[in-house]
Amino acid sequence: MAGHSQFKNIMHRKGKQDSVRSKLFSKLAREITVAAKQGGMEPSMNAKLRLAILNARAENMPKDNIERAIKKASGADGDNYEEVRYEGYGPGGTAVIVEALTDNRNRTGGAVRAAFTKFGGALGETNSVSFSFDRIGEITYPVSVGSADAVLEAAIEAGADDVVSDEESHVIVTTFEGLSEVSKALEAALGTASSVKMNWKPQNTVPVDEERAMSLMKMIGMLEDDDDVQNVFTNFEISDEVMAKLTAA
Repeated sequence: MAGHSQFKNIMHRKGKQDSVRSKLFSKLAREITVAAKQGGMEPSMNAKLRLAILNARAENMPKDNIERAIKKASGADGDNYEEVRYEGYGPGGTAVIVEALTDNRNRTGGAVRAAFTKFGGALGETNSVSFSFDRIGEITYPVSVGSADAVLEAAIEAGADDVVSDEESHVIVTTFEGLSEVSKALEAALGTASSVKMNWKPQNTVPVDEERAMSLMKMIGMLEDDDDVQNVFTNFEISDEVMAKLTAA
């Protein structure tokens, strides 16, 4: 795996799980509230909200938290968040996409720019790197739901584009536009997914050495630690040797 997935694996091993989960729940709640404000509070009529709820459930977010986040959307005095995407280059010329939900563009933009600058990167214009990524949907299931053949059959029936199975999971790939319907069909066939996410998949990856990989990890960590940042995607690739060193460090 490249970039974002590798980084996540390392962070899950190293992170303090309680604080990581608390921050994750806060970001998921914000995503649910924004989706409900934009498209209505009924998941069956709001595909974006339904996806946000599915993703929250996949992360074991308590039902009460989900319901509170939806109800918060009806409050007239609630914060008004907007979706903002930042793009730029990290150490080694790697491409980086940052998705944020913010009620203050100046605050968030300043924080994102500071993270890029601190680790030798440079923030660019919108669409400066996203053209080299494909916008897709990814639905992940644990291997315990069934064999690779069974999951592939269910995925084809649901209208998915591809399935990548390994010893840990089945990752079902869909179009960005078809993610909601495919996830709904798969939930009926296979149960609740481990995650349902919109993703930026790099068309090509950029190999990085240990030094640049460490700088990238620190930069991504600083970005993801910001309350306004929802997701960070990159196109860097780390060798197995470097990956082993970073995991053991």
